Amino acid sequence: MNQSDIRKPLLLLAALCLAAFSALAQDPEPQQVDTTTKPIEKQVRQTFEFKDDRIYFSNEFDGGRLNRVEKDETGRYVITITPENAPINMSPWYAFKVWSKKKKEIKVRLVYPEFARHRYDPKLSTDGRTWTTLDPAMIVEEEKGPGPGIIDSQPKSVTITLRTSKKPLWVSAQEIQTSKHVFEWMDATAKRGRFAVEEIGKSREGRPIRMLTIGNPTAKRMILVISRQHPPEVTGYFAMQAFVETLANDSELARAFRNDWGIYVVPLMNPDGVDEGHWRHNQGGIDLNRDWSDFNQPETQIVRDFLNRRVAETGGKFYFGIDFHSTWNDIYYPMSPIFEGNSPRLVQRWLENIQASIPDYQPRIQVNARLLPTRVSRNFFFDRHGMEAIVYEIGDKTPRDFIRKKGETAAGEIMKLLMDDARRSPH
Repeated sequence: MNQSDIRKPLLLLAALCLAAFSALAQDPEPQQVDTTTKPIEKQVRQTFEFKDDRIYFSNEFDGGRLNRVEKDETGRYVITITPENAPINMSPWYAFKVWSKKKKEIKVRLVYPEFARHRYDPKLSTDGRTWTTLDPAMIVEEEKGPGPGIIDSQPKSVTITLRTSKKPLWVSAQEIQTSKHVFEWMDATAKRGRFAVEEIGKSREGRPIRMLTIGNPTAKRMILVISRQHPPEVTGYFAMQAFVETLANDSELARAFRNDWGIYVVPLMNPDGVDEGHWRHNQGGIDLNRDWSDFNQPETQIVRDFLNRRVAETGGKFYFGIDFHSTWNDIYYPMSPIFEGNSPRLVQRWLENIQASIPDYQPRIQVNARLLPTRVSRNFFFDRHGMEAIVYEIGDKTPRDFIRKKGETAAGEIMKLLMDDARRSPH
């Protein structure tokens, strides 16, 4: 091993520690967030018809979000996108179908409330499953902010050029992955590996919360994987798929890991928000990733109760918890190394190994040095169950092939570390 190989993990650990102590020194204790149910405004599902132009827009499908369409004096079709309620994180989701009696080129303007800005470049599909990103030359940004922050630099609206025909064109903020798509993936994964899928509860609106169980269901050593607390965060979901598929594949490493470990996966924490086309919240009008202290929402209650039940049934422990999300850029949010759970420094060692396994990759890491109030899933996992836990964020525009590479690498490295830790500490 050369000196640079030795320095890399040491520099990474130093950065983690520095970030942790900086957070302790600068950040005030977070205030508890009220997660009692709030009213939401449900969008009206309908087809908007422009008879003279023979143009049609629709939000009549799961995942759709289109609140109003009008035609302005320039001939543009102005689509208004509003959230389920406010205040809300700036993740303005939109998804609609558009078609015309004859082939046409039209201009569509996407506008948002005054507090919001455009975030997601349109994805296009003709079948709702295969997606491409709209050519940037077909996007005109309007009232672009001066910055300096990422959000402040985004445009208030955009005008996009679309080519329409009799066949509906899907236009969406990200690739649409509704509960139907997620459950199909779960069932296919379970069938390939002869794994189990079960319903562990229902969402506020009565949709199933489903769990995929991989590995040894009687194992005393366990890990937890969740995703889609926030509906638009599709890139994080893609990373979760790659991660789980690697745990479930037929490699020698994965088979050995599954012999001794129980892996529990909840890929869709917020089915109501996903299917209703929400920006951020569940059907109770709440950001689920702020409800891991008070547990006012059924979705967080279901996972909390499952964890308690599984520990009681097996007499075992959860050693690792990962919550997949999306944000503007790839970033990891681990707990500070000043905290030690069931497998001390597991996450720090894991990040070092990921960095070493992907050439020229420098992970962005922001350490959390505040444990209480737990509020978010990672803190609850650590505080209540001693899991070494992390929020794993993927950028909105991260190339999909790199998302898969990161997910596969992350899964391989965590299996190696957990198995090694178990050999060193068999009890």
